[in-house]
Amino acid sequence: MPATETPRHTGIAETAEILRGGGLAAFPTETVYGLGADATDGRAVARIFAAKGRPSFNPLIVHVPDTAAARRVAVFDPVAERLAAAFWPGPLTLVLPLRAGHGLSPLVTAGLDTVGLRVPAGETARALLRAVGRPVAAPSANPSGRISPTRAAHVRAGLGDAVDAVLDGGPCAVGLESTILRTEPLALLRAGGLAAEAIEDLLGRDLPRDDTPGRVQAPGQLASHYAPSVPVRLDVTTRDPDAFLLGFGPVAGDATLSAAGDPVEAAANLFDLLHAADACARATGRGRIDVAPVPETGLGRAINDRLRRAAAPRIAQA
Repeated sequence: MPATETPRHTGIAETAEILRGGGLAAFPTETVYGLGADATDGRAVARIFAAKGRPSFNPLIVHVPDTAAARRVAVFDPVAERLAAAFWPGPLTLVLPLRAGHGLSPLVTAGLDTVGLRVPAGETARALLRAVGRPVAAPSANPSGRISPTRAAHVRAGLGDAVDAVLDGGPCAVGLESTILRTEPLALLRAGGLAAEAIEDLLGRDLPRDDTPGRVQAPGQLASHYAPSVPVRLDVTTRDPDAFLLGFGPVAGDATLSAAGDPVEAAANLFDLLHAADACARATGRGRIDVAPVPETGLGRAINDRLRRAAAPRIAQA
């Protein structure tokens, strides 16, 4: 079982030392807990894939403490500069061309000539990144295809001693993975914790989506993902005694994403409640998780994206 450190200066220093030494450490961001490794160390990055059981063709997001560090590994166009200035630190990942001499392990990009970069919000995450002094590859700290972790306890339950350390920063404020955007050509690759409408307002144009079948350009594009151990059924408004119901708004459930119908609250609760629903369904012999309808607007788009992937037919994850 990995050691848990309170997010204080000494804990950050110890976690940074583990990462610099080729170890794996889970750490909190505003979105979900990330499973971090030194992005310049191929052996350390390979441990991420082994710990998660993650397909090698699925690229990893690289976390850096500031935009200056991001520019050292990727080429920024004018749109990327505007987006970084407006939304970093925050739940936005930019997919950009690799810069010559970037130093990242090829495993990080899964053979692509681009890299997904993010500056996370939250002083704990950025303090850790500054202490490491190197880019940190960090997908969500959960077994591949399973529910993303928003608490340290989720990491320990999912990955156990496959992780060398867990830096406990409490529950994640956003609770939904980052929005992923490619800037050239402009396309939304994954809806996430930053609403697409906010990006469209900044740029003054609609965001085209790139969901090219069979092509993985960024994390979270596998059809079956974020899956509990029991099937998931969406847009349910009535109770079934054989299912655990996750409510939203006027549809009350065994647990509720947001009784007020607030998508921000629902996003923050999503993975925590999916974990709880999965555990309760298994413990009580219920064979399914039902989820009430969530409007397809704002963060609701990202919530529904995660729910559709959780409900998709299961595919092999390794």
